[in-house]
Amino acid sequence: MSQDITAFVPASCELLGLGEPTHQEPAFARLRNDLLPRLVDRGFRSVALETDRVAALAVNDFVQKGVGTLDEAMREGFSHDFGQLDGNRRLVAWMHEYNENRPAQDRLSFHGFDAPMETMSAPSPRPYLEYARDRLKLDVDLADLVGEDERWSRTEAVMDPAMSVGATAEAEQLRVIADDMLTKLHARAPEMPLDEWHRVKTHLVAALDLLRYHKQCAQRIDPAERLPLLTETRDALMAQHLMDIRSIEARRGPTLVYSHNIHLQRSPSTMGMGATDVTFHSAGAIVGSLLGERYTVIVCSLGTSATIELAQPEADTYEAHLQSRFPTWGLTKEVAPGRKRTDINPMRGYFPIDRTLLDGTDAVLHINTA
Repeated sequence: MSQDITAFVPASCELLGLGEPTHQEPAFARLRNDLLPRLVDRGFRSVALETDRVAALAVNDFVQKGVGTLDEAMREGFSHDFGQLDGNRRLVAWMHEYNENRPAQDRLSFHGFDAPMETMSAPSPRPYLEYARDRLKLDVDLADLVGEDERWSRTEAVMDPAMSVGATAEAEQLRVIADDMLTKLHARAPEMPLDEWHRVKTHLVAALDLLRYHKQCAQRIDPAERLPLLTETRDALMAQHLMDIRSIEARRGPTLVYSHNIHLQRSPSTMGMGATDVTFHSAGAIVGSLLGERYTVIVCSLGTSATIELAQPEADTYEAHLQSRFPTWGLTKEVAPGRKRTDINPMRGYFPIDRTLLDGTDAVLHINTA
């Protein structure tokens, strides 16, 4: 048992995944914030959260350069309503304060690693393509090809292949245009400030992500295969973003990535969607296979919580064994054999420990009582 997270981070680690078992319990974000200064002392210089990568540019501008206000960063810099969470607000405020009066190379940076979408809804690529076009000063007419944004963003465009825009001739042409713009961006790298180059690339990648995702939405496949396809596609995009973030941050130090356990574990992830259980390889499983020992993952578990109506775990569950060892919270690599707890409310988003999760992690961080 330990509360020293640095003892669980090997010297080879470049990307540390810290998972949470639910987005609805704020204790995990608070503990993440408490642990981050220790990781910074260990050489970490960046944080990546499960939020839209393009939107997160506004947060990074605030924490690194003081652009805008904290309120603006929280309002504009997060997707999935994560900007409303107090733990994230405190994180951004601390990173901003830490960076003040420090040289640029020592400042902490903030990234999102999600695409600008939900699994069951994805917007139009128009604003991302227009941003890149305008920054590259290209004469490209996108309006007729994109059409109305609503035809992309409506739920039916994702869930019903007959309503999808993704396989149309216009969508295919947009993918070609986006790919050509990415080539032009690389050709112009010597002429552009590096920060601006990365910003344009991030927008172009977002556009390509959306076009690729909508292409998958257009696949006429068995309905039972639809949600697994979309889920694995989204996590594959997350993994690509994490690899890109690491290429940006490689010379500055390791990156802490904070997300739900199911997006970080190395073993196959399973998530219930309505009456369907979807199994897929998470972003963590993908980057773990690519980075090897350079990726470390710590998943989190929870004993009790008034916030998500979680009572004391049943005897012989993994969480019950951890409860007996940790009066408050702690980290361990050894978890006694147990069974998966069943006393949970699925609407509260808590994913209990099971054998598969333990097989896909390097350590467990357990909170006794939130």
